[in-house]
Amino acid sequence: MTTETLNVEGMTCASCVQSVEKTTKNLTGVTQSNVNLATEKLTINFDANTVSLQEIQDAVSNAGYKAVPDTQKKTFAINGMTCASCAQSVEKATGKLEGVYESNVNLATEKMIVEYDDSIVSVSDIIDAVSNVGYKAREDIDSGKAVDENQQKQDEKRKKIWNRFLISAAFSIPLLYLAMGHMMGAPIPGFLNPMNNPLTFAFAQLLLTIPVAVINRNIYKNGFRTLFRGHPNMDSLIAVGTGAAIVYGLFALGMIMAGNTGYVHDLYFEAAAMILTLIVLGKYLEELTKGRTSEAIKKLMGLAPKTAIIIRAGNEVEVSIDEVIEGDMIVVKPGEKMPVDGVVAKGSTAVDEAMLTGESMPVEKNVGDQIIGASINKNGTIQYEATKVGKDTALSQIIKLVEDAQGSKAPIAKMADVISGYFVPIVIGIAILSGLVWLISGQSVLFALTIFITVLVIACPCALGLATPTSIMIGTGKGAENGVLIKSGGALETTHKLDTIVFDKTGTITEGKPMVTDIVSTNGISENELLTLSASAEKGSEHPLGEAIVRDAEEKGINFLSTSNFSAIPGHGIEVTINDYNMLLGNKKLMDTRQITLDDLTAKSDALASEGKTPMYIAINDKIAGIIAVADTVKENSLKAIEKLHEMGIEVAMITGDNKRTAEAIAKQVGIDRVMSEVLPEDKANEVEKLQNENRKVAMVGDGINDAPALAQADVGIAIGSGTDVAMESADIVLMRSDLMDVPTAVQLSKSTIRNIRQNLFWAFAYNTAGIPIAMGILFLFGGPLLSPMFAAAAMSFSSISVLLNALRLKRFKPSVA
Repeated sequence: MTTETLNVEGMTCASCVQSVEKTTKNLTGVTQSNVNLATEKLTINFDANTVSLQEIQDAVSNAGYKAVPDTQKKTFAINGMTCASCAQSVEKATGKLEGVYESNVNLATEKMIVEYDDSIVSVSDIIDAVSNVGYKAREDIDSGKAVDENQQKQDEKRKKIWNRFLISAAFSIPLLYLAMGHMMGAPIPGFLNPMNNPLTFAFAQLLLTIPVAVINRNIYKNGFRTLFRGHPNMDSLIAVGTGAAIVYGLFALGMIMAGNTGYVHDLYFEAAAMILTLIVLGKYLEELTKGRTSEAIKKLMGLAPKTAIIIRAGNEVEVSIDEVIEGDMIVVKPGEKMPVDGVVAKGSTAVDEAMLTGESMPVEKNVGDQIIGASINKNGTIQYEATKVGKDTALSQIIKLVEDAQGSKAPIAKMADVISGYFVPIVIGIAILSGLVWLISGQSVLFALTIFITVLVIACPCALGLATPTSIMIGTGKGAENGVLIKSGGALETTHKLDTIVFDKTGTITEGKPMVTDIVSTNGISENELLTLSASAEKGSEHPLGEAIVRDAEEKGINFLSTSNFSAIPGHGIEVTINDYNMLLGNKKLMDTRQITLDDLTAKSDALASEGKTPMYIAINDKIAGIIAVADTVKENSLKAIEKLHEMGIEVAMITGDNKRTAEAIAKQVGIDRVMSEVLPEDKANEVEKLQNENRKVAMVGDGINDAPALAQADVGIAIGSGTDVAMESADIVLMRSDLMDVPTAVQLSKSTIRNIRQNLFWAFAYNTAGIPIAMGILFLFGGPLLSPMFAAAAMSFSSISVLLNALRLKRFKPSVA
């Protein structure tokens, strides 16, 4: 299956979202289609063998919108061109690359501008294509320093809308003064007085209305196109409403020209112009507010440096970060940011990794240590080899995770989606019916038209469409700021329902770096000999307990013995041959399986286990030889995090392969409610399922590797990560800082976000529930005022803005500490 993200142009409300989703989902080969109104993006999963990207774009186009791939545009400097034929060769070579949409070469400036999809083709591919036809290309460094293109597009869009508003207001305000001023005694030139010169008065209003209609012609273009295609949207409501007002105004103008000057009081031009002006103002404020919802992504993007200094042919060369390839040797001086991920090859320094890990103290880096891109070099000059570049860096993966989450939908959004799909056609029906009822009841055509227009204008589904995605965007962004990467809207929503959280023990509740605490030998074996044999046997093991034994032997200066026939027994231990000894090292299950009795060590092992230590049993030639006890220290914040979860009414369980005594000793230290001990890795998912069968909403917290099946089985999988391996497929949430206090933070953030979404949906529904009856004239029916279409337009715009402003309150979220 293929996943693509397309920018969708022309959407204005939740009905547009429904139209695009419905159209694309009906295509054979499409498995999932999600549209986010706030980001104006379509994320679609499809079988590329069944349906092409072009067919998807055509389907969106047929629905009345335009879908274009999320493209990059970069400038390259070309060396070696001498004539127009050279330029043609370079254009042709790059233009035929899959994922390149446009390639233009300027021979005079020796520059090439390429528009391409960076998920299909890379900068290196473009440079290679130019090289293959005999020329040299390098990305123009200036382009790397340019403002983020997406931000630039958003700024341009807002500027265009603002200009539309200024032009609309420049004509609408004089029009409103002309239409209403004389009623309030305001001075009006005699030649424009409706009583003396009704025709001039009417023509003046028309001339002031035309520029407003022309500058906002896209509303009519989009509105009527989607209406005629059976997918009416917000623009359809505004287009029909203001269009009806203008048509009626033209009718009144015709009647005045025919001598029926009484129609001079029935002109409706100012209503149409003011509605359009207020709609554009509302759209501008909406775009301005929407821009603030994606600040988290902008902050993350801003962390990465634009250029890097690399060593090429023995010289230090500054290049765009996009030109760095795996294997490049990068030079970073004090105070500079690390361009990409890599491994230190020369020098040593301290690095500030707080931007990713939240760790305030600089981390010492020496030869062989890992470097995280965008971290800050504090005090030494180093050279390091690039190992991950472009989209593979930790920062890029984090940005991708946050972008994907912001583009996803939460289940709570489904109700709003269903309603918005039927909303606009129903509103048009209500508007027509309301107008006809008032007309039949004896009211004038002008009164019925006022009702018709007001209902259309006030009932905009924008607020419904923005209620969920804006909150999810801000919620996931705040999560990223606090070291909590939430991978989808669904995970964000489910987290607030959790009533049980299961923690893996080793590396999650504990540090995962156990130490040898006790050595007990028997049957004539000395402690030193037992440690020597055990450490030699575990030298080939990667188990944390085995590593602790090896580390203890190394610290004591013990020489290791050669081994043979090493065999790992999953969930039990290891078997190995050392000299003439056949050795078994593992847990009690291993001893029981091989029918090896513990003799007088049973009481000692129970005592060690009750202290929270893990006994490792050693048998030589099928006879017990002793115990090496290993203890894993509890993480600093484990107790605090579990206490916080208890305050939130969440039951906490622990799952481990350790024996029952050891597990219960650790559980007692941190206040665990339920202990599942002696569980093999492959059985962890079954234990999670058992909890789910008790009608519990369960989260599993683990390291994302050994616990992958359990993470996938849980309602929410939470992976402990260091910030360098964030793309764990099995987890729904990744905690970059490896701090368990981030677990209650994730729950708190989920609760705050879902509460915010519910508030948004309530006000969106409440607004339309109250607004439509008032627009239909319910107050007038009981002696109250009739709502003006202009006030309806202002109220409609305010509804969307109020939802966005409420969503922005989430930016104040701060995790509470225990």
